Amino acid sequence: MKEVRKYQGIAREKAFEDLPPEWPGELLPEIKSYVSSSGRKLVVLDDDPTGTQTVHGVCLLTDWTVETLETQLSSDKPAFYILTNSRSFTLDAAQSINSEIGRNLVEAARRVKCQFEVVSRSDSTLRGHFPGELDALEKALEKDFDGRIIMPFFPEGGRYTIDGIHYVDEGGWLIPAAETEFAKDHAFGYRSSDLCRWVEEKTGGRISADDVTLVSIRDLREGGPERVLTILSQFKHNRVCVVDSVSYRDLEVFILGLLKAEEKGKNFLYRTAASFVQVRSGLTPRPLLTVKELNLPDAAGGLIVVGSYVPRTSEQLDKLLSKTGTIRAEVGVPALIDDNLREGEIERVAQKIDSALSDGKDAVIYTSRELVMEKDAAGSLAIGKSISMGLVDILNKISSTPGYILSKGGITSSDLATVALGVKQAMVCGQILPGVPVWKLGKESRYPGLMYIVFPGNVGDSNALADIIERLKIRSNTGS
Repeated sequence: MKEVRKYQGIAREKAFEDLPPEWPGELLPEIKSYVSSSGRKLVVLDDDPTGTQTVHGVCLLTDWTVETLETQLSSDKPAFYILTNSRSFTLDAAQSINSEIGRNLVEAARRVKCQFEVVSRSDSTLRGHFPGELDALEKALEKDFDGRIIMPFFPEGGRYTIDGIHYVDEGGWLIPAAETEFAKDHAFGYRSSDLCRWVEEKTGGRISADDVTLVSIRDLREGGPERVLTILSQFKHNRVCVVDSVSYRDLEVFILGLLKAEEKGKNFLYRTAASFVQVRSGLTPRPLLTVKELNLPDAAGGLIVVGSYVPRTSEQLDKLLSKTGTIRAEVGVPALIDDNLREGEIERVAQKIDSALSDGKDAVIYTSRELVMEKDAAGSLAIGKSISMGLVDILNKISSTPGYILSKGGITSSDLATVALGVKQAMVCGQILPGVPVWKLGKESRYPGLMYIVFPGNVGDSNALADIIERLKIRSNTGS
């Protein structure tokens, strides 16, 4: 029987074959040289915990006091992350967070005499508080920016931009982003796949599509870094720029031209997905983490917490439950949002999972799959927060120490880390699968040194979650 695609799209391989050849030559060494000589620190404000999907050996913060920022700005690392989790808040709250961080960064940089650039890292499928977060940041940073760079390219998750159209890879077919389930998000939905028109849509017409500059694939592949430099050198008064890209070489070409423009005095504010951060920091890619590198305790069971409700997560959860012997506990969402039933549901699930972990067994907590929502964005965000905090309450009632924790979904991962586990700092070790970062929790946390796997809701194939859990059962006696 012929497979029926859910959306209309174009074949990825054919689309890529029709493009000009990539710009030749290695660019990362020159990028690293520019990053090192500039002395500028890259500060990444991450609107949920999944933005560490492409980096390694960098610190992630969950607080942003001036003193904490001073320490990071004085470090020898090229970049660090600040987890704002602002995608789970209303626009007003998100702007307040960005304003506070911006002011504190200015003060910390003044004290340690350090220059910095800011990336507002957000979802590669265009969900989040744009332009509100950039507006708040710009005001707080007290700086005149020549341009705003928008680049949602993220190949690890199958996100590409060609001729200004942003695509999501669905099984080898490139689907315009506005035709996918991501565009139907009740808090951050949109109608435009064309990024220039998306800017017009999200700014309510304040910035027209005609006033947005596109750096195209042909600019990158035929003109190279010097073409990018020429385009960006003409920017002033917050010109908005969207960027094509289907490969890391395209990204490197753009960033090398960008760094040359910055060296000549141009200032930019960035709104990007995770891949941009890796290259803009000059980080060399590293292989995926092995089970041996994680050095997990042999006897302790792993704890998997699934809060994300996107279809891909539900498919992965089904595979996990059918392929592994993991102890399971479904959390009824209707019970969590009912004040009369909430406490009993939390206690029931916590007891079952605690018993499994105490016996050294892997255990999964997952929310019921039927989506519960309100008609407006604020109401939907409030329900999401209530569910996430219910998972926090469950974890708080578990007394057994897990061998690791894997959290599925951005809001879930952030609330578990900051509220239930008390994380103030974590080290990003790398990725266990493309787009799936692993953190080593700081000494101040509830479980110092524990490996915390942040699995985004929309990353990986249907078997990815089950495959990770099966691999981790092998523990530290193998190099796999």
